[in-house]
Amino acid sequence: MTASLPNASELPPSAAKHPSRILLTPLRAPARFIVRRRFSVAVHDAHLVPVRGPVILASNHVGIADGPLLAIFSPRPVHALTKQEMFEGRLGRFLLASGQVPLDRFNSDPAAIKTCLRVLRDGSAAGIFPEGTRGAGEYARFHRGAAYLGLVSGAPIVPVVQFGTREPGAGSSALPKKGGHVDLVFGAPYTFDAVPWPRTKQAVEDASRALRDYMLEHLDHAKALTGRTLPGPIAASQDSQSDPDTGIDT
Repeated sequence: MTASLPNASELPPSAAKHPSRILLTPLRAPARFIVRRRFSVAVHDAHLVPVRGPVILASNHVGIADGPLLAIFSPRPVHALTKQEMFEGRLGRFLLASGQVPLDRFNSDPAAIKTCLRVLRDGSAAGIFPEGTRGAGEYARFHRGAAYLGLVSGAPIVPVVQFGTREPGAGSSALPKKGGHVDLVFGAPYTFDAVPWPRTKQAVEDASRALRDYMLEHLDHAKALTGRTLPGPIAASQDSQSDPDTGIDT
């Protein structure tokens, strides 16, 4: 589905405050320098991300580095949905200052959705991992949040595939190996016509299936472009990141 890009001021209103931008942009350049001292990073087709206006970046999720790498190497600063367990202590304060959005994975979280809508209404970029938890990165599990945000806002959804953020056989919290190589591949935007209230459960389900199919096509393209493969599933004994299996029936 395609539609003309929305004007941010025409998006649904949101009472939520825009997430902090104190550290959102200033740390990106030094962070890229630091990361590239450990491993190389190649960014492909960043020009496909709209340079202005609301956009949703939807990435696969295989390792703990996916969120930081998306935030650091995306062509635009990203306010990404991040599991609320990360927002504790100093790390939590840092994540909030860098504009990330806490998400309760185990319960309906209208506050997180409203915050993302505020991000989009303000013409900024929201980030989401439709698989929810870390895994094989092949979209075997696919939650409805990305399609829902696209239906509510009409904002373009840009698929992102990340390779090399976890080695085969490594645990879910493993970092890319030192001296390794990471690829981030951005795809052409996928856009739903904004659907006014009420948005039926079936409409969200159908939109999620269509978006998953599109992201699988982009995954195949990304594999062919880079010659890379994904690391496979995380061993059950190493997976401490499970969340409710509330995605679409795949």
